[in-house]
Amino acid sequence: MEKIKKMKPGRWIAYILAYAIALLWLFPVVWMIISSFKSYGTPVSILPELFKGEFTFDNYVTITEKAPVLRWIFNSFFVAMVVTVGTILITSLAAYAISKLRFLGKKYVFAIITTGMMVPMEAIIIPLYQNMAKLGLLNSYIGLMCPSLAAPIGVLIMKRFYDSIPQDLIEAGMLDGANDFQRWWKICVPISKSSMAAVGIFTFINSWNNFLWPFLSITSEKMMTLPVGIPQFQGANLSEFTLPMTISVVASVPAIIMFLIFQKHIIKGIAMSGIKG
Repeated sequence: MEKIKKMKPGRWIAYILAYAIALLWLFPVVWMIISSFKSYGTPVSILPELFKGEFTFDNYVTITEKAPVLRWIFNSFFVAMVVTVGTILITSLAAYAISKLRFLGKKYVFAIITTGMMVPMEAIIIPLYQNMAKLGLLNSYIGLMCPSLAAPIGVLIMKRFYDSIPQDLIEAGMLDGANDFQRWWKICVPISKSSMAAVGIFTFINSWNNFLWPFLSITSEKMMTLPVGIPQFQGANLSEFTLPMTISVVASVPAIIMFLIFQKHIIKGIAMSGIKG
């Protein structure tokens, strides 16, 4: 209580603004969740109508009957998990090589990798599509996953952490006869779990929400992920809001849970990557 009384007016204003912004962000989320439990056809576009009538789980059953939502959830989760694990391994190995190994042109290799952060997906989407078509990987899990495995931001995060590991520790592993892979696996990986978690969370959420590449590369309804399937489902239910709200809740819940559980790692990952804003 004494600390609260001693708080300066500026701090009070900052707290009030922070809570106001948080409530403003939560309002549409709460609206979406409540709408998903309203009966089919119930008007939910007006706030007073939102709390009238009964609440039901019928919409969650209906969306599974009208569209292969469970298959979309499986596709999204499977792709996101494989991409996450693959990205952690690739970025960690690449970062270790750049940080701890000596080879010709190391600085240029790192510069090229970090430059990839400035290239938007839209700039390479046409040649990417052409290459995947030539390889016969369109409309497949491999075709969905491969483009997402290249993650320059993951290399940057991991390298900044590996740079902080004392070189004496690596050299001690060399004296014990450990090769490069063993030094990475037995020395660096055990102490870099927090950094790997940060990379994994970023990767999972980005893969879960990825729309452009799955939209272009997938033609079969059964191969669709949630970000691609949801707009089609919503397009067939333009005159009714409860079902689109329900399927949006289904798509949002995993990402929200991941953020709430691992938010400390996300903040730490942002700090390590040097991203601002």
